[in-house]
Amino acid sequence: MDAKVIWKNGLSFTGVSGSGFEIPMGTSVEHGGAGDGMSPMEMVLIALGGCTAFDVISILKKKQQEVTAFEIKVHGDRATEHPMVYTDITLEYIVTGHHIDPVAVTRAVELSEGKYCSVSAMLSKAANIKIKTTVLEA
Repeated sequence: MDAKVIWKNGLSFTGVSGSGFEIPMGTSVEHGGAGDGMSPMEMVLIALGGCTAFDVISILKKKQQEVTAFEIKVHGDRATEHPMVYTDITLEYIVTGHHIDPVAVTRAVELSEGKYCSVSAMLSKAANIKIKTTVLEA
């Protein structure tokens, strides 16, 4: 895989994936930026959520669960000293559907976090990852 980051001006950049997709990158005004894009550390949380989301939805479909909505809320706490890595990350999986089996959701999350999600595997070496699941009837 390849990617590149192109400087626009100030602390504003464009991230470009090897597949050609672009994402605005920046930082908040209070950190010297223009507030015109996601910070790299925000993108790390989104990458984690996206990686495990692909897994969990795929597994739930194989388990014939009738999911009508799916969301993962990701919260990260960072160290106070540089390089200010994530020390604790909480993932809250919210699965909505018809007659969703909570055991199937728990197992899908376990498989993603423990076997399939490469982003989780990397981040778990630096941060304590906590999981919460919520199942809602549609």
